[in-house]
Amino acid sequence: MNAYELKRFFKVILFLLALLIGSVTLYFSNRLVRKLAVEERKKVALWAEAQKKIVSASEEEAGFFLRILEENTTIPVILESDGLLIPRNLDSLRSLDTAWVRNQMLLFRDQNEPISIRIDENTINRVYYGESLLLRQLRYYPMFALALVAVFTLVSYFAFSYSRKSEQNQVWVGLAKETAHQLGTPITSLAGWIDYLEAELGSLPDDAAAEMRKDIIRLNIITERFSKIGSEPIIRDVDINRALERAISYMETRSGSGVVYEFHPLSKTVFCPLNNNLFDWVIENLSKNSMDAMEGQGRITFTLTEKDKFIALDVSDTGKGIPSNKFKTVFKPGYTSRLRGWGLGLSLAKRIIENYHRGQIFVKESAPGHTTFRILLRKSVQRSG
Repeated sequence: MNAYELKRFFKVILFLLALLIGSVTLYFSNRLVRKLAVEERKKVALWAEAQKKIVSASEEEAGFFLRILEENTTIPVILESDGLLIPRNLDSLRSLDTAWVRNQMLLFRDQNEPISIRIDENTINRVYYGESLLLRQLRYYPMFALALVAVFTLVSYFAFSYSRKSEQNQVWVGLAKETAHQLGTPITSLAGWIDYLEAELGSLPDDAAAEMRKDIIRLNIITERFSKIGSEPIIRDVDINRALERAISYMETRSGSGVVYEFHPLSKTVFCPLNNNLFDWVIENLSKNSMDAMEGQGRITFTLTEKDKFIALDVSDTGKGIPSNKFKTVFKPGYTSRLRGWGLGLSLAKRIIENYHRGQIFVKESAPGHTTFRILLRKSVQRSG
């Protein structure tokens, strides 16, 4: 299990734990709400019984039943007696409106079964009651508390992720610049040795000096690439057909004989704002990724198409394919399907396209024998035609 699979596993575990905690909290709070609802119904039943008894009670008993009636200061009730509606613990001003009181009675009837009071053989009063403020608060408080905890957790998670990414970026930039610095010394030394050998021997056999100089130029380009990490590169309007043709041509001469390159350019000249060195790096990384997927045998196809204000570049290969659940993971630093490798190529490509060129790169489709990466680049304003 690699780092990203382990991270996903822990995320699932944490989510399940959070779900369990939330479920347990809601379960026990609902049990408490039901118990309180039962207690409130008992109180209302006692209140209704006091209403019944006070009619025929003696003066001494009447005082006792009156205290029972007055002690209910929290549960809203409506007594229906001989067609009259007598509210208690409701809004005093709204209670003057008979229609509003009747609507409240209907709401109470839907919430709780009314309690009947048989006064005599021909008279039955009914008590309709709702939930007390305490019961309503207890019913909704757990959900409010869980929502608050969830918001706090999400904010903390995103803050932590942002802090971690910032730290990773600083390490990444520092490593890249240090690499560029370290490459500078041997490159200068190699260039000096070539000049020395040419001066001593007159010329090197089989144009070796020219090829060595090409490699030194390439090393200089690589050094420049690393030195640009963390700084704003120079972006210029570039003919996308020519830029891609040059990058493919370089890779063709450095790939094995088993790899075939195909290029389908646009039918007209279209300019895109690019940094040539960084764009070449993207094509190099995608090509190497395709060669690894094809194990050195297959076809890599580059296809350019226009998409409104964008240019779409599809890079397809005949490799082993990428599982659909890895379409996003392949762009994360450190992810690799090889036994040996750093897993930085596609991550670099994503950074260059999205951070520096304000474009997009993603896996368009993949299956065994066919995988396509798509890059979307902005077209230059009034330069295409």
